[in-house]
Amino acid sequence: MKKLVNDPKNVVAEAVAGFGVAHTDIVRISTDPIFIVRRDAPLAGKVGLVSGGGSGHEPLHGGFVGFGMLDAAVPGAVFTSPTPDPILAATKAVDGGAGVLHIVKNYTGDVLNFETAADLAAAEGIEVRSVIVNDDVAVKDSLYTAGRRGVAGTVLVEKIAGAAAERGDALESVAGIAERVISGVRSMGVALTPCVVPHAGEGSFTLADDEIEIGIGIHGEPGRARIKLEPADAIVDRLLGPILEDIPFAAGDKVLLFVNGMGGTPQIELYIVFRRAAEVLAEKGIEVTRTLVGNFTTSLEMQGTSITLLKLDDELTALWDAPVQTAALRWGR
Repeated sequence: MKKLVNDPKNVVAEAVAGFGVAHTDIVRISTDPIFIVRRDAPLAGKVGLVSGGGSGHEPLHGGFVGFGMLDAAVPGAVFTSPTPDPILAATKAVDGGAGVLHIVKNYTGDVLNFETAADLAAAEGIEVRSVIVNDDVAVKDSLYTAGRRGVAGTVLVEKIAGAAAERGDALESVAGIAERVISGVRSMGVALTPCVVPHAGEGSFTLADDEIEIGIGIHGEPGRARIKLEPADAIVDRLLGPILEDIPFAAGDKVLLFVNGMGGTPQIELYIVFRRAAEVLAEKGIEVTRTLVGNFTTSLEMQGTSITLLKLDDELTALWDAPVQTAALRWGR
């Protein structure tokens, strides 16, 4: 294992500390318990947005804390859910009196721990709503979930719900917007290589040099099929097919096309993937009106990609376009 780490037990604490120093204009850091919070939080009368989960998926979630997106992010150990205590502390830190929305990826530990934190917050008089992101079409269940996994679509939920909260929507409205995004977003990914969790020191799974895993989860969970490496266009077709069939997407739809890297994938390859995905959508009469390309929901240094489609309407498009200022997404300010 070759990694730029000191003691593997301190990876998350040291990374969060570095993130805080690098982005003092946007966030501040709590070290005990550990969470990342928007610099100007809490904002009186504004719904607070809190998300989080195991570390190793950066910039998700800390990179999306700031104006127009999350108010706080709670990092757990690598690929491990945070416990209820820091989630509760983050919830209290962003409560401006209008309630708090928890955005939770559908992994059993995350769901249970955020649920416990929400109950504890309610006992202290904070109104909390929760939404569960489950955009991965690859499998119904996995080692970590009951039902579909929450993957890269989480970024789109956080951005659009964050914009709704920023414009002053009430808690029920913000939660409703988030649920609309969840109902219209679908994702599927592929791994070319495993990743190495620092405290494990070896690959999280094994792939032969000529093999890829179709439908991989962001923790290295198995997908739909292990096959021989194919050209990029063929892989894109394998990922897009199940996505398009799921809602289904149809001619005349307007969509946001998001090509996400898994951490070790260079931009040149992501744009090859994007080119083919856009070509397939155009052939089917589906109009790509918004785009995002880059490493936004990663799995440490895994080589691979995921494709996400979100069905757009005028309101969701306007909320996507609304100003945002975070470490990982910035426009309009």
